Amino acid sequence: MSLLKEELLDLVQKYNVPGPRYTSYPTAVQFSEAFEIAELEENFCRRKESENPLSLYIHIPFCFSLCWYCGCTKIITRDQNRGDVYLDYLEKEMALVSKTTHPLSTLKQIHFGGGTPTFLDPKQIRRLGKLIKRYFTLHKSAEFSVEIDPRRCSEEHIIALKQIGCNRASLGVQDTNEEVQKAIHRIQPFGETQKVTEQLRTHGINNINFDLIYGLPKQTPSSFEKTISDVVSLLPDRFAVYSYAHIPSIMPAQKLLNEADFPSTEEKLGMLVYAIETLPGFGYNYIGMDHFAKKTDELSTALTKGTLQRNFQGYSTHSELEMIALGMSSISQGPSLYCQNEKDLNQYYAKLDEGKLPVKKILRLTDEDIIRKTVIMHIMCRGEIIYNKLSEELGITFTEHFSGEIENLKQLEADGLLLLTPNGFKITSTGRLFLRNIAMIFDEYLTQSRHKTAYSKTV
Repeated sequence: MSLLKEELLDLVQKYNVPGPRYTSYPTAVQFSEAFEIAELEENFCRRKESENPLSLYIHIPFCFSLCWYCGCTKIITRDQNRGDVYLDYLEKEMALVSKTTHPLSTLKQIHFGGGTPTFLDPKQIRRLGKLIKRYFTLHKSAEFSVEIDPRRCSEEHIIALKQIGCNRASLGVQDTNEEVQKAIHRIQPFGETQKVTEQLRTHGINNINFDLIYGLPKQTPSSFEKTISDVVSLLPDRFAVYSYAHIPSIMPAQKLLNEADFPSTEEKLGMLVYAIETLPGFGYNYIGMDHFAKKTDELSTALTKGTLQRNFQGYSTHSELEMIALGMSSISQGPSLYCQNEKDLNQYYAKLDEGKLPVKKILRLTDEDIIRKTVIMHIMCRGEIIYNKLSEELGITFTEHFSGEIENLKQLEADGLLLLTPNGFKITSTGRLFLRNIAMIFDEYLTQSRHKTAYSKTV
């Protein structure tokens, strides 16, 4: 891989600042523990009156071992009996939540995240599938996805997942280089990834995503090129190529990584540029900040139709769906209210033992939040803003409402990140590397003195 152009490096130095990933707006740092139960009940009443289909996320927090780079909410244990206890409490939560949905609502999307969902053994997976069907109704064409750790996934796991309706799998790969794997405490021979991929297809789970991370210790441009070559050979439908977020003050396990082993900023950005330049040659569209998908994949279709969205799992389809989230630390996203469950497992259990939903924090969106959320999601998911269309959709005069922000965009235009027109702006190919920075222009919370800045760098 050739070195990045000097101009691009200058942009990196200028724009590589802490900033949100915009998996939501407002972001999770704005959630508050100070709320009244009436705020939740009002939201539940609204949801119960609607027959609209829903999205369901279930967080399985357990992992057998600690990956040192990981920023997820997880519990390290080898005691699989804890999975049975956790399912007992998920059933309690499902029973409560199901009372807040319309009887005719269906689940159009289901996603198991973690942690490691395949920490559950096949019997536990089948039990979880039965619980979902007991308390909810699945849409006939539901997308049902699960995150898989190939090191902890037997063929029996795959059979159980297929039996409960799973039709998409997301495999954590991160990097195929052994030295990188040692540095991050996650040894995963490429043969394991290949075997699980083949078994998934054998049992009819044909929609497969791979998760990679760039910016890890011991990674080099040449080793990352080899990782791309390895994973492309397995022909997944999607790639998520995430930027490693080094925030050891929030994720203490990251202190175990040797910072001297990290690639330089130039090398790290070069890895993303390599993916952006290379993957389209293998038939993958560049969807957005960190996702790629085959041209026939639903993400590509959603991008074309304008129904692409970002949520707490990254880029997704079906932007119209309200997401209900179950399990410790999970975050529900409604049209005007976000809710986060207890992040402490004992507290999560205690709330449910009291017959209460385990909600710890909420965020009620203001009218201004909803306006800015729409603008930021257009930036992240469509790559352009058309003033008159958004004016009509949002009931505002865009150029007046955002006059200051439009003025601030002129510097980004001068740096080649976007092109301003009389009726909007379009993000350039260079600007796609800095989507977070462009979105930050419209983030009202970043200008507030009380704002918390617990963010990773944007590049």
